[in-house]
Amino acid sequence: MKPMTRAEFISRLADRLGYLPAGEVKAAVLAITERLGLALRNGERVEIRGFGGFSLHRRPPRVGRNPKTGEAVELPARFVVHFKPGKELRERVDAVREIRGTPLDGGEYTATVPSADTADNPNGE
Repeated sequence: MKPMTRAEFISRLADRLGYLPAGEVKAAVLAITERLGLALRNGERVEIRGFGGFSLHRRPPRVGRNPKTGEAVELPARFVVHFKPGKELRERVDAVREIRGTPLDGGEYTATVPSADTADNPNGE
């Protein structure tokens, strides 16, 4: 599955919000991402209820390897953006994966749809 680009995201959002011009949707998305980045650069944590939280995590300096030569390379300490999904988002993603029959663990998965008689009585009694 290929990742959705920002342009595709804006296009889909504009289609869904047909009452807003695409230019306004683009401006809103860009304003949100710019403000999110600014807050993170200032060391703030950003939390969007029902979606998740963004924060910075510090990675200590370490010795890495050049993949071509195998030579040791000193990598400096840096900050990386960390996203922790909220409970509502996790539940919505899990529900979609169950409906589509996508394995949650990457292995094979067979979606089971309860029959009409077991839907009323899930314990089979």
